[in-house]
Amino acid sequence: MASGKTNRAIAAELVISEKTAGRHVSNIFTKLGLSSRAAATAYAYEHDLV
Repeated sequence: MASGKTNRAIAAELVISEKTAGRHVSNIFTKLGLSSRAAATAYAYEHDLV
């Protein structure tokens, strides 16, 4: 996600459905209290996850 991949691209790389990838992304937003991919990317860089 931090590299700008779409749910479809993430799903293809992880060999899961696009819907499952979207659900995981949504869960990440919820657990971290974030509302966008940009915020999640910033969080990842701030916490040395990327």
